[in-house]
Amino acid sequence: MPRSNHYTGVAGHSGASSIQPVQAGVLLVNLGTPTAPTAGAVRPYLAEFLGDPRVIDYPRWLWWLILHGVILRLRPARSARAYAKIWTAQGSPLRFGSESLVARLQAELDRQQPGTLRVALAMRYGEPSVARTIEQLQHAGVRRLLVLPLYPQYSATSTGSVIDAVADTFKTMRWPPELRIVNDYHDDPGHIGALAASIEHWWAANGRGDKLLLSFHGIPERYVRLGDPYSDQCQRTALLLRERLHLGEDELLVSFQSRVGRESWLHPYTDATVRRLAADGVKKLDIACPGFAVDCLETLEEIAMQNRDFFLAAGGETLRYIPALNDSVEQVDGLAALVLRHVRGWPESTG
Repeated sequence: MPRSNHYTGVAGHSGASSIQPVQAGVLLVNLGTPTAPTAGAVRPYLAEFLGDPRVIDYPRWLWWLILHGVILRLRPARSARAYAKIWTAQGSPLRFGSESLVARLQAELDRQQPGTLRVALAMRYGEPSVARTIEQLQHAGVRRLLVLPLYPQYSATSTGSVIDAVADTFKTMRWPPELRIVNDYHDDPGHIGALAASIEHWWAANGRGDKLLLSFHGIPERYVRLGDPYSDQCQRTALLLRERLHLGEDELLVSFQSRVGRESWLHPYTDATVRRLAADGVKKLDIACPGFAVDCLETLEEIAMQNRDFFLAAGGETLRYIPALNDSVEQVDGLAALVLRHVRGWPESTG
């Protein structure tokens, strides 16, 4: 006999008369974070993250041996020490920063369209999970869902993985909601305006460095050759920011950080770039990370600490990290406009 499928439903929904009022949901998804800056908490988080075939696409048997035989034995303790440098009394900056962004976006959407859109947060790895959050939205009466991954530039390693998680969740549901997904917003005018305003405000308060470096998270060059649009979208964001800030190509530069393993990743590498700039005589370097919606380990520790040390050791005088948009008015306004544009045509939309 064929195996029977088991689908989740909503308790009490035995007929149309018991269905709650329809509501539209907006699910913001960020990368995720361990629950504590300890090796024990980092290990399961890294296992889920690095075990995702979207992130590392080596043959499963080979990568399983490398991941469990080497990486998860050595890296959790090293990563935990890095997390401890940025951990606060509130916990993980990515977690509480994302929660604050969601709360402020909810308030702005309520101001523009009172009571029509319910905003929630999920993490691709760790908690709150995509599956659990979608199920909670369904139980709250959400029958139309807009998924907004907090990755401005699309990559199969990030947004693609969020789409996988949403699809896997929908496959378990007896009555999944209507679905829309924001694929990317790398060149969205509201987003570019928010980035430019953030940098200009920071310069107004702190003065301007000799050069501005935009550091994006890297991916293997092989992924781009296979069709990933990420590199082109990063360059497009940089071009639009250059134009908006009235900077030349020698004043606003692009690099890629956070590489792992031995294969070639997107060039130029951030650590090599800051060393080269210092050696070339740049004394004051400003760095922004437009691929990160909320500050996290990669911005606060890798850029503001590690790469600052690289720059100083190579002869530079000051490396200054310009914070991510986080829960700023500019980011909230930009995302609110993006959401309202994408829900247009749904009954809940007044636009």
